[in-house]
Amino acid sequence: MRPTAVIDCPACGELAGRGYPTCLVCAELVDQFWTLDWRPLVEAAGLPEQELAELVLQEDVGKLPWTCTDMAMTVLRCTACGAELGTGDLPCLRCRVADEQRWAWDHIGYPTRMTGNEHAMRVARMVLRAPHRQRETIVEGWRLTLPFLLLGELPTNSQAQRIRAHVLAERYDELAACRSLYELAALPSVPWRKEG
Repeated sequence: MRPTAVIDCPACGELAGRGYPTCLVCAELVDQFWTLDWRPLVEAAGLPEQELAELVLQEDVGKLPWTCTDMAMTVLRCTACGAELGTGDLPCLRCRVADEQRWAWDHIGYPTRMTGNEHAMRVARMVLRAPHRQRETIVEGWRLTLPFLLLGELPTNSQAQRIRAHVLAERYDELAACRSLYELAALPSVPWRKEG
């Protein structure tokens, strides 16, 4: 299921996955990891998807795969703000509570039932689905690394810090040209900030 190499998306021209969630091809490539668990659950339940999503979110944390929790939230709209549940503007209390509850799965599932790569993909997906809830540099960092996360890779702490430093130095375009995680973290350290 995972891609075996980084490729260019035929729809948006970015590295495949980087256009998530606005590019339909990138969205399909990323979301397939979530729908692998969700589709069989929907078929087995025999319920309308929204009704099933409500039931999934009422289950004890860890009873169903974390991917199902995320897909349930993707299917549901917030009754307070109308956004995808957990992605509304920060002042929306219902979205804030739903988003906080989502991460309870990580606390009980990692590292025995969720790998570091899966956790990173989950964070990347949620940041990119609600970019207005994060600083731009955080969104850019996850956008840059998502194509490599799809391959099953995971940046080391050192690599993540170097990538973040380059994003903060406004070197996104240079980073976006890199075709490997190693390349992303290996850009020269100078100049720290682009001159305008």
